Parts: sequence; C-alpha cells; structure tokens
Amino acid sequence: MTDDEKKQLEERVVLTLKSIYDPEIPVDIYELGLIYDVVINDDASVYVKMTLTSPACPVAGSLPGEVEEKVGQTMGATGAKVDLTFEPPWDRSMMSEAAQLELGFM
Repeated sequence: MTDDEKKQLEERVVLTLKSIYDPEIPVDIYELGLIYDVVINDDASVYVKMTLTSPACPVAGSLPGEVEEKVGQTMGATGAKVDLTFEPPWDRSMMSEAAQLELGFM
C-alpha cells in the first residue's frame, strides 16, 4: 500500500468515525476526542486506539465493537482492530472546538 493510499484510507476512516455518536452526547466520537490513534497498516487493516468518556460509560460493552465493525467495513479497509484504553483519561479539553461549541462549553 502506498503512502497516498494509506492517507486516503485514513481520511475515509475518519469520516466513518465521524458518523458514530456517543448515545448520551449529540456529538460524534471523533469530535469528542475519544479517538486517540488511527493507524493504517500495509495490508490495509486499521488499528484504532480509543477511550470512553468514563470507564462506567453505559456503552462500554458495545461502542468499541461498533467502531471495529464500521471501521472494518470502510471502503478499502481489510479489517479493523480497536483497543480500548483509559490512559490518559478522557476529559472535555480533548473535544474539538466544534464539539465544545455544540455542547455550550465555549
């Protein structure tokens, strides 16, 4: 896979991530800052490191699986692996400016 192909796939993956919402907050998980890393491997598989707003988040059991499934179905991806981490712990400073505006934090 060329660097250009990896970049294009990463852009499509980010668009996919922006279509997934935390059910409790009307902002997508990418803008919320829940995605810590996206890596496109040479075989077009995708690695995503993500967190949740808290370890007690009601969707802790389902959201990572939803992310893995949807990212793995992104055009050009051969599959996906999601790792869930709580280091560093999420806080609202990780949200994009757009997300903070949407939620009235600015």
